[in-house]
Amino acid sequence: MKKLFAAVIFGLIAGMANAGIIRVESPYSVDETLDRLEKVVSAAGAKVFARVEHARGAEKIGMKLAPEALLIFGKPELGTPAMQANPLAGLVLPARVLAYEDEAGKVWLAYEDPAEMLGRFDIPADAPVVQKLTKALKGLTGKAVAK
Repeated sequence: MKKLFAAVIFGLIAGMANAGIIRVESPYSVDETLDRLEKVVSAAGAKVFARVEHARGAEKIGMKLAPEALLIFGKPELGTPAMQANPLAGLVLPARVLAYEDEAGKVWLAYEDPAEMLGRFDIPADAPVVQKLTKALKGLTGKAVAK
């Protein structure tokens, strides 16, 4: 009974940890998915600030990590209104999208739901900046994983 209770509690905690995360499955490898996202982002006029290769970093210190990399990008026209509403929004902007391979070998793009992310800074979900960022991230990630 204790094991069942622990499993239920662990499942609830794990689910809460993933609350507010949007995941989009990709038919491509992590590298190809992120390459595609980078191209789509650039074509949309946004600036790519960094590509953080988590798995390669782990490899450099002799540790193993499944393929995983993060793309950091933004467009002042989208992010500035959020920071005008609350300067602390700069803690979560520019946008970040993670490409990773799960334990089953599936590749995903993941990003924080803009309504959740900016809601922490009292920027309402129906604010134009939240709506624009939501639409942009959905569109960019969708194009990146399209066949």
